[in-house]
Amino acid sequence: MSFNIERNQKKRVVIIGGGFGGLRLAQDLKKSNFQVVLIDKNNYHQFPPLIYQIATAGLNPSSISFPFRKLFEDREDYYFRMAELRAVYTDKNYIQTSIGKIDYDYLVLANGTKTNFFKNKDIEDGAMPMKTVSDAMGMRNTLLANFERSVTCSTEKERQELLNVVIVGGGPSGVEIAGAIAEMRRYVLPKDYPDMDTSKMHIYLIQGDDRLLPGMSPKASQKAYDFLKHMNIDIKLKTFVTDYANNLVKMNDGTEIGSRNLIWVGGVISNRVIGLHQECYGRGNRILVDAHSKVIGYDNIFAIGDVASMQGDSAYPNGHPQMAQPAIQQGATLAKNLCALESGKPLINFKYRDLGSMATIGKNKAVADLGNFKFAGFFAWVLWMGVHLVSILGVRNKVFVFMDWVWSYFTYDRSNRMILKSFESKGLKDLEQRTKDTHWGDINPKDIEK
Repeated sequence: MSFNIERNQKKRVVIIGGGFGGLRLAQDLKKSNFQVVLIDKNNYHQFPPLIYQIATAGLNPSSISFPFRKLFEDREDYYFRMAELRAVYTDKNYIQTSIGKIDYDYLVLANGTKTNFFKNKDIEDGAMPMKTVSDAMGMRNTLLANFERSVTCSTEKERQELLNVVIVGGGPSGVEIAGAIAEMRRYVLPKDYPDMDTSKMHIYLIQGDDRLLPGMSPKASQKAYDFLKHMNIDIKLKTFVTDYANNLVKMNDGTEIGSRNLIWVGGVISNRVIGLHQECYGRGNRILVDAHSKVIGYDNIFAIGDVASMQGDSAYPNGHPQMAQPAIQQGATLAKNLCALESGKPLINFKYRDLGSMATIGKNKAVADLGNFKFAGFFAWVLWMGVHLVSILGVRNKVFVFMDWVWSYFTYDRSNRMILKSFESKGLKDLEQRTKDTHWGDINPKDIEK
């Protein structure tokens, strides 16, 4: 295998990762005099803020995904390759990937983060992350498969484990998935499972901090807490999950919760890149960069988005928030600076412009911090929907998401409750094994074969 991309007189920019930052950079280089190569392990851009709605059967995966080749179809000297980065050879200006080698004039690392399990192997093996569309589909399978099993299992202990949902992490993802599952419990499950006692389904939200949404204002944190408590969600603050074994979620205060639905949104860690000096890495494996997004110690390697930690900004000494807006703004600034490098013009220092933060908890419930303005409730919810709808790529995707939202709003229904076996899920494997192990009683299986 090889990249099969011929060199020409243009300088080559290789971008690793098609998330918010990498994609914005690629888009803004459209009118530049560069050959652009985008590399990603998937052949589509995904919209992380709505991944939780995939996991709770609110949206189809295609609604928040957009193929890279569709974005590049009208551009010259733009190439996409589906591959994974293996190593960077900085002295020779080329990278090794899963499909071969490719050289570069400028390399941009925008390969994002992965779920941080804090080196706990038991939690990593048993918990469900919610970082990608594939993760969300696996979680959907597990939840739905466990609901199916709960109405046929033989013991009350097993039933309670199947119905208990434990969410670790009280940031935007944790708050949003907790609210979405609570709405499933109230509106969807009683209709789908009339023989299920939904009062036995408990949703726990575990947060290590002393408040939810620590990145937002105290007012937003308190309103989110109030909304979730009103939705009968058990919230445990200043609590850490220490282990997960034998379907028991164990916490630092000595308590345990029996559950086969452990959802882990307790933090992320940046993907390390083999070939960079150890001195390049800071807290959380983030790559240290200067005000121009240039990796410390290198002249032609840059890093943007979640993987980067920009030095010199006193307002963000540990790097900018690992959210969409910093990545998008860094991608836009870097596109200008790459063009400036070629034309001999001075570079622009990156300055983050905080456009605010928001999180939704459920229908008519959201919180939003927009500068000095703090909103909560219906208006914040409408604002959240508008911002996310505009941010989704593709007119078709915007229409489908809007239609799904309208349908759910008026019918309290979610129409995507299929268990798809092509996606791996712990619950589905357990369900299939349980079917194989069914007790036959007085019936001889050989009689059935006859």
